Amino acid sequence: MTTEPQRFTILLIPEHVEDRGGASVEDSAVRSAVVEATGETGASGYPRYVGHGIVADIDPSTHTVEAMLVDGAELDYGLTARVTVAS
Repeated sequence: MTTEPQRFTILLIPEHVEDRGGASVEDSAVRSAVVEATGETGASGYPRYVGHGIVADIDPSTHTVEAMLVDGAELDYGLTARVTVAS
């Protein structure tokens, strides 16, 4: 039996950051948030996670963001969401 992660860290990274000059992905992020499972399913059909102004439907098996709102709006063009399981 597998259990879905209850918490993810989402990093919003500018797409134009190709060579970070040795900086980590975390250092290149313009925003980060820890989101927690709500127990609800979003419109995308995947579990919904919320926290720090971010609402995201995340596929827990692939860690793919299927839908996301940042402060109530869609993700700005030029930003990429990177997801990792939070401890």
